[in-house]
Amino acid sequence: MTRNILTLLAAAALAVCAPSTFAQASSPSRADVKAETKAAGKSGQLAPAGDRPTQQPSKSSNTTREARKSQTKADQKAGNLAEAGESQSPQPSKSSETTRADRKAQTKADQKAGKIQPAGESK
Repeated sequence: MTRNILTLLAAAALAVCAPSTFAQASSPSRADVKAETKAAGKSGQLAPAGDRPTQQPSKSSNTTREARKSQTKADQKAGNLAEAGESQSPQPSKSSETTRADRKAQTKADQKAGKIQPAGESK
């Protein structure tokens, strides 16, 4: 009986200590991690703190300034440029297509037909 208890205690001690020993042996040291991080920072592989790494757009243009100017002049002569301050997308109309009298008549008809929900009630 005493031998079984000693065997169980030894097995329990081995089970508790063994995983931490193997984990420490397989992970890099703190100095190794610091050196890797420092090297990655110098090579530009680290993202700034708090930012997700994203692909930065190119800051240089593919065309020269003279080419852009000549293209703009050609577009202006052809009439392809919008007037200064004008938007490219059409603006929605601000007026309604129905008159006030038509809306009132439609609302009254809907109320008589029972299509309008009474105030304060929900479906």
